[in-house]
Amino acid sequence: MTAKEVLHSSEEKMRKTIEAVSREFSEIRTGRASPSLVEGLHIDYYGTPTLLKQLASISAPDVHLLVIQPWDPGAIAEIEKAIMKSNLGINPSTDGKVVRLAIPALSKERRQELAKVIHKMAEEGRVSLRTIRREAKESLEKLEKDKVIPEDDKFRGIDELQKFVDKYIVKIDELLKNKEKEILEF
Repeated sequence: MTAKEVLHSSEEKMRKTIEAVSREFSEIRTGRASPSLVEGLHIDYYGTPTLLKQLASISAPDVHLLVIQPWDPGAIAEIEKAIMKSNLGINPSTDGKVVRLAIPALSKERRQELAKVIHKMAEEGRVSLRTIRREAKESLEKLEKDKVIPEDDKFRGIDELQKFVDKYIVKIDELLKNKEKEILEF
């Protein structure tokens, strides 16, 4: 393994960390209807766990309503069951063809709780980035110790790693700032 491969692998892991943080943020309810709230739910569709977004069209006709229209009306009962089991805290209503989810406005206390939750998620993302940096640094040091790369390459690699970490921490901070603004808006 070369220094370039270590750096490439590390940047790829960091990119995936950002995607994971972004995905976690999208699952946090903000009091505004968004298809991303439910599209990741697993529905027991004829004995097979299937993502809701693969079974139905999900739309948000207004900020407080989600409409789920399954392509197979026979899946409505299972969709309702999955929504009830999820931690969304929303009761679905159905007319036999579509499932409607009324998204209630969040209280001030709940908004502040959610802000703390997303701060914790962001910190976990930052810790993950630092762990990736530490592992890559150890790999570079081992390569230098085993005389695979010169000392200069090791130091260049460590500098490059730090630039990656700084870049991705800024991205996490931007995601956090946007999500926090979204949550705390009334």
